[in-house]
Amino acid sequence: MTILRKSMLATALVALGLGTNFASADVWRMAHKMPAESIEGQIFQAVADRIGTNTGGKITVEVYPSEQLGSDDAILEQLQLGTVAIYPEGSAYLQKWVPELQFTSAPFLFESREHWSRFMASDLVKGWMDKIEAEAGIVVIGDSTKMVRGPYRVMVTKKPVAMLADIEGLKLRMHPDELAAAAWRNLGAEVRTLAWTEVYESIGRGIVEAVNSPVSLVEPMRFYEVAPNVVRHDEYPQGLAFMTNAAKWNALDAETQGQIIAAYDEVAAEFGPKTDAEADATLARMKELGVNVSTLDTAPVVAKMAEFYSQMSSDGKLPVGFLDAVNASRAAN
Repeated sequence: MTILRKSMLATALVALGLGTNFASADVWRMAHKMPAESIEGQIFQAVADRIGTNTGGKITVEVYPSEQLGSDDAILEQLQLGTVAIYPEGSAYLQKWVPELQFTSAPFLFESREHWSRFMASDLVKGWMDKIEAEAGIVVIGDSTKMVRGPYRVMVTKKPVAMLADIEGLKLRMHPDELAAAAWRNLGAEVRTLAWTEVYESIGRGIVEAVNSPVSLVEPMRFYEVAPNVVRHDEYPQGLAFMTNAAKWNALDAETQGQIIAAYDEVAAEFGPKTDAEADATLARMKELGVNVSTLDTAPVVAKMAEFYSQMSSDGKLPVGFLDAVNASRAAN
């Protein structure tokens, strides 16, 4: 073969991505439900970009915001199949396969974010995560408590809610979560399950009157336009669990896995202060538009929920060791 023919063949192989030194990048799809311009949309894109940078282009992550690839159940199925590689959401969404994981978002139980983080690091929760990989083929990369979501939770409602009594009869949108639904029914709400992207229209039509949300997502979802009361209640601390197809993850070498975890950790550290700042800024902007911002008196709520968890324990409806792990995770006096 002449030198010219060898050169032409090499050029053709490179163009086709077949050259031994020019292998094409592994393309992973990341799906999420948030607007791309929201703080969470920015976080997800930043993680995707950082993965590409940290892996030297070995992995390219394509991001599909605003439920472009489907709603929760559809994406979880695609994640399990591997057609979607990453789905960032709360770890409680994995209760689809391991019901105990709904208790990682137990309402009005954890004293602080630090308390919750210690609980999430417990052997109990680690065991639940191991079951997810074994039963669903999904792993959560990194420490999901590092990526702050919110940074706190609020209720967006058509009518003012200042005390426990105001929740009675409130038509509240809920995501698919049996524990959350039971908890809010215990507090007096009428719970209705709806997709996240259906909330705005459903409030406008009177199907529901309120929705719980991370504070940073109220403005980009425009909920305040149809429900002009934002009530801080700190329902539970939140992080963003980057759920990943286990087969794709386990096929990576240790170095690449480390680069991806580093990408997650780096973005988490960078966006923590940005999330806090955005919460303050978004409330200020909504106040200027006439939105009423307040804080719920949660002492009676916490007391009523303590009775709820006590009854669940007596009825044998709590995971074995759950309350022990919660109590063991409290700060030492």
